Amino acid sequence: MKILMLVPFLPNTSMSGGQTRWYNIIKGLSKEHDITLFSLIKDESEKQFIPELQKYCKKVEVFSRPKSPWTLRNLLFTAFSYYPLLVVRNYSWKEKRAVIEELKREKYDLIHAETFYVMPHVPQNTSVPSVLVEQTIEYLVYKHYVDHEVPWFLRPIYLIDVIKLRFWELYFWKRTNRLVAVSEDDKRVMQQLLTDVTVDVIPNGVDTNRFANYKMEKKTPPRLLYGAANFNWLQNVEAVEILLSDVWPHIYKKAKNVKLWIVGRNIPQSIYKLAKKYPRVEFTESIADVRDALKAASIMIVPVEGPGGTRLKVLEAMASRLPVVSTETGVAGLKVTDGVHAVVGKTPLDLANGALTLLTSAKKRESIGEAGYRFVKNYFDWSIIVGLHEQIYKEITTKKKKV
Repeated sequence: MKILMLVPFLPNTSMSGGQTRWYNIIKGLSKEHDITLFSLIKDESEKQFIPELQKYCKKVEVFSRPKSPWTLRNLLFTAFSYYPLLVVRNYSWKEKRAVIEELKREKYDLIHAETFYVMPHVPQNTSVPSVLVEQTIEYLVYKHYVDHEVPWFLRPIYLIDVIKLRFWELYFWKRTNRLVAVSEDDKRVMQQLLTDVTVDVIPNGVDTNRFANYKMEKKTPPRLLYGAANFNWLQNVEAVEILLSDVWPHIYKKAKNVKLWIVGRNIPQSIYKLAKKYPRVEFTESIADVRDALKAASIMIVPVEGPGGTRLKVLEAMASRLPVVSTETGVAGLKVTDGVHAVVGKTPLDLANGALTLLTSAKKRESIGEAGYRFVKNYFDWSIIVGLHEQIYKEITTKKKKV
């Protein structure tokens, strides 16, 4: 099958997140399909990932987008158009024209789009069927941010963008031939919003062998890890704020020989400022390989409260045999058993106590780490996840031929 795949960021495995998902899906699908990849980039340095992608893609094309969302062009276009900032920031006229020309020049069986905000690049009059995969429900993520982070007197302005975001998200869900979520929770929300649209689920996955077989000594003193994360993602900022304000103080007082280790890109100054209260907080903004953090830490802690998707960082931690302490939201969609595959808490105090229990018991850490590894290997390895695409591809391309 010949597939045109559209993504908002170049796939790679340097950090956790959607880019890791896309890389592994492309790698797996390339065994049976010819893939042409179109992606946006923020700067030239991202082109370093192209040679690796060319191993699995027939062609890789990249198109520039602004480094910052807050350009004059983006703000004016958002203010005086129907599009929300997320769509405006990720729209490229050059990519739009390139997609049109590509579809004229080559005969494709399928368009695979990752995130609704790449869909404006697909011409409305194309006869090529499409699959749209949503890693999260963006308008709910943004609304959660507005409700919890934006001052009340600015909320009406921000809510205008939430309304536009919701409209276009649902619009492109209806326009695609098949809509895919990454968790059962997201699927339920999607089907409540659009009762006549079929939603499939293809969860996030992990290369269990890549993580399990990696060797790295544990750091001393023990590290309680949050990462590796992209802090442009609002849920990560909120999670670390909760971690520093409400979880870490309890652990800090009782575990004198433990450090909190925050790993990720684009860590905001507000996080550094918040961490100054506690000297045993360590930051790493640049790490060569996410496995270096996962294997060196003693516990992964995930106080995520924001909605959406399944957390790749949790799957990668479990694949590394790193015990996970998480909120229910942080492991939503994974169907883990509390106390067996991970420690799951409802409140910041629950998370603190769960982490303290693991810190005092090497046997418990080993037991949960091993159970978590077996769990993701059996249900979330990429070899299993990639296979879930095949039936969906077959159904929509067969249906198109009959029509």
